[in-house]
Amino acid sequence: MDEDKIVEKVCLLALFKKRPNETLKDIQAMLVDTGMFDMKECKRVFKTLKSEKYISENNELTLKGITEAKDAEEMFKQP
Repeated sequence: MDEDKIVEKVCLLALFKKRPNETLKDIQAMLVDTGMFDMKECKRVFKTLKSEKYISENNELTLKGITEAKDAEEMFKQP
């Protein structure tokens, strides 16, 4: 799996695990704070996820996004 796909999965999983009071901007800031990428790259990834219909226009996961986030959760689980 290439690095871009892993980054996308991490972003979807972070959005899937967000608390009700957290916004998309909060999730982006948290991901940037991890040092995984800078804000410009983070926004590019989220824009891609929106264009691919993983994230809806109101910044919520679509059914496609939820399915992919659950797959990511399984992928990252420790055995």
